[in-house]
Amino acid sequence: MEPSPSIVQRAMGDAYARLHPRIQEQYSITSSSHAAFIGQGVMDEVWHGRWYVVPFLHVGATRRILFPEVSQGVPFEIRNYAYLDGLGRETVTWKRTFRFPNRIREFDEYFVFSERRNGPVLYAGTHQHLSVDLNFAAEDDGSLVVRTTGQRLHTGPLSFAFPRFFSGDALVRESFDDSSQRFLVDVSISNRFWGPILGYRGWFNLERSDCAPDEILDGVRPVRVVGRH
Repeated sequence: MEPSPSIVQRAMGDAYARLHPRIQEQYSITSSSHAAFIGQGVMDEVWHGRWYVVPFLHVGATRRILFPEVSQGVPFEIRNYAYLDGLGRETVTWKRTFRFPNRIREFDEYFVFSERRNGPVLYAGTHQHLSVDLNFAAEDDGSLVVRTTGQRLHTGPLSFAFPRFFSGDALVRESFDDSSQRFLVDVSISNRFWGPILGYRGWFNLERSDCAPDEILDGVRPVRVVGRH
């Protein structure tokens, strides 16, 4: 019996095979893989937009969605785990840690495949207050490009489309450099009205390790699970 496809495999279909083999390996894990990917590296630059976006970054930092720090040469860690969440959905984490000179910041995201939306949905932050639709694409050089589209805010029992005036669109490009044997990443978040919000670029190494779902460390799963897309 063949293993079930991962969230990214389902989302990309035949285009998944065009990704670099190391990127395919990273995004192939499911809850039945009993594996995690742990990486360390350096973000050459972490930046944010103009002064008026900084208060929103401070608010986002309380839920590990955004952060206000800027720096260069920032030690970085990424952890990808796969498990079934409390609603029985296949879930993969993008848990990132940035070690700034005076502060450690975490940036937590969890994504699932939504049957209702017929595509992957990402929940941001510890309490999953924000969800966004994801679009995955492969470039000719094997890079993975991820774009966010529709966004929704979840507060209490209510869910509603997040106004475009306040929301940010993310663009992620991840590639693998064969000469250095490193993953390269470039992330930018911007708003069509307010301009650039936050971004970072750099590199990391990545290693697969054995990790059953019941061995995932405390603090990896979100505090609250939202089932509304």
